[in-house]
Amino acid sequence: MSYSEKDIKTLIQEFKEIEELMALKEILWINGKKESFESAIKSSSVDPVNIEDAEKRLTRFSSFIKEVFPETKEANGIIESPLTAIPSMKKSLEDDFDVSIPGSLYLKCDSHLPVSGSIKARGGIYAVLKHAEDLALNAGILSIDDDYSCFASEKFKDFFSQYAISVSSTGNLGLSIGIISAVLGFRVTVHMSKDARKWKKDMLRSKGVTVKEYDADFSAAVIEGRKQSEKDPLCFFVDDENSNDLFYGYAVASLRLKKHLESQNVHISKEKPLFVYLPCGVGGGPGGVAFGLKLMFQDNVHCFFAEPTHAPSMLLGILTGLHDAICVQDIGIDNLTAADGLAVGRPSKFVGKEMEKFLSGSYTISDQRMFYLLNKMVENEGIKIEPSGLAGLYGPVQLLKSQEGQQYIEDNGLSETIKNAVHISWATGGSMVPSSEMDEFINVGKAIDINEL
Repeated sequence: MSYSEKDIKTLIQEFKEIEELMALKEILWINGKKESFESAIKSSSVDPVNIEDAEKRLTRFSSFIKEVFPETKEANGIIESPLTAIPSMKKSLEDDFDVSIPGSLYLKCDSHLPVSGSIKARGGIYAVLKHAEDLALNAGILSIDDDYSCFASEKFKDFFSQYAISVSSTGNLGLSIGIISAVLGFRVTVHMSKDARKWKKDMLRSKGVTVKEYDADFSAAVIEGRKQSEKDPLCFFVDDENSNDLFYGYAVASLRLKKHLESQNVHISKEKPLFVYLPCGVGGGPGGVAFGLKLMFQDNVHCFFAEPTHAPSMLLGILTGLHDAICVQDIGIDNLTAADGLAVGRPSKFVGKEMEKFLSGSYTISDQRMFYLLNKMVENEGIKIEPSGLAGLYGPVQLLKSQEGQQYIEDNGLSETIKNAVHISWATGGSMVPSSEMDEFINVGKAIDINEL
């Protein structure tokens, strides 16, 4: 539906934050719909068993992944990223923004996941592998007890060549879906929105993927991709807005994060709370990760989504309860941002409805601040990330410096235990960005005066 000026005025009267969003302000919004884990899980539509199944399925495929992606051999075919302490960046945040960040700060480096270099290597690759397994099992050419390295054989490639896979993407999901589908032998089409970077399109084409470009945003690319896929009965459309399998693949990260933390002698508890800040586009990646984290740590983890000031779609959807029935363009926001992976005007209804009882809140961040933080990350830690991946880094500042954040800490009984907090900024993409383009991003950040932010 489209919203009239009268509709928008009514929404503004009900939700004061909308006026701030329309003014492109950086805000922290605390989710008043959040419930205790015990209460929220009762009404969840997601069965935790499916996340455990996803982990087992990825383990079955590890022999195949190790064979076709040599960069995963050291990890024995498991696609995983490091959890890295970033104390120098923590001090830089404190100095630059005049804030004290109690506890420790880590970076979850999904920006450096093998195969496709972003968080999408989790859910995207998993969704395709599950589809491939289902097809092979149904055709009787696979037993669940087989060595899954057989998926690298010509026999399996020939089998999959009769099937097609399609996805719509701003970039990173398209990379992960395209790369794994092409390796398996599927006919692959990626429908790319106008926000997608040229190098991502070029990389996909170099791997034999058909790329269709649209002079429109992500939501329009999804509609067109879905429509075209429906014409082919042998085509599987990976629906970023509504895919349970993507969600389960992303959620596997939580099982592994717990092991990462424990290996560093970090044990999350009521006395040692965990705060996780997740860049958010349509919602699948951060939603899946956050849901998994709630399963692992329940009320001891506090998850916040981070969105560009020009594309706060999930915040708008959950705030109003309208979810995918409203988009940022309806309130006069242009959805134009350098954070291409987050350039989504209309959020996932599935994720929004699922997460509204688990999510602690959302905040917005300007493109300029993302570029500034990128340069600081390189200077302090030597880590290069896409601008969108820096959105999570501003979370501790928003939480600890804003009145809303301080109220959240008090209301949730964290005033004492915050001193022991573990903060994790989730980096979502970057390692595959061409060096020339990354250098341009960094130079933009170098030129920004902090006093102008």
